[in-house]
Amino acid sequence: MRRILFIGLLTVGCSSVWAADAIKFDVKLGLWETTNSFQTSGMPQVSLPPNALANLTPEQRAKVEAMMKDQGSGRPRTTTQKSCLTREKMDKRELFSDDRKECTRTVVSSTSSKIEMKVQCNSDGAKTNGTFRVEALNSETVKGSMQMASVSGDKTINMSSNFTSKWLGPDCGDVK
Repeated sequence: MRRILFIGLLTVGCSSVWAADAIKFDVKLGLWETTNSFQTSGMPQVSLPPNALANLTPEQRAKVEAMMKDQGSGRPRTTTQKSCLTREKMDKRELFSDDRKECTRTVVSSTSSKIEMKVQCNSDGAKTNGTFRVEALNSETVKGSMQMASVSGDKTINMSSNFTSKWLGPDCGDVK
C-alpha cells in the first residue's frame, strides 16, 4: 500500500511532466519547480522493531517516532522538488513507463491547457483509483490536483493533493 501512495505522490510531484502524456501540453521545456501540498488519511500506523529503535540516538529516535506518527495523521504536508521536462520525456511519456505498468490511465478530457485523467492501479493486493486534473495557467505556470483512494483488504487510504509548478529556465543543470 505504501508503494501505491508513493506512486501517487511522485506522479503529482512531477505533474508538469506527466501532463504531456495525453497531448502536447503547452508548457516550456526545461527546469520546473513543483510545490505539492498533500494529505493522507487511513494510513496504518507503522512501528519499527524495538532493536532498530535501540540503535538510534535519543534525538534520532524522537525524530523517527514523530515522523511515523505524523504520516497517517491526515494533516497537510508540503514538499517542493525540481524536475527537468524535456521533449524526449514528453514524447516517450517517460514518467508513466516501466515502473508504472500496474497502472492504466484514461484521459477524460484534454486541451492544450487542461487535462483530466482517471488512473487505476493494481499492485501488491491494493486497488487504487484516482483522478488527476492539471491546468497550464500559462506556458510557465501549472496548477493541479489529485484525489486517490487505495483499498487493500478492509483498509482504505485516501490521498489528496494540490500543487503548483513553475518554470525556472531552459537549463536543467544536473536535475533529471
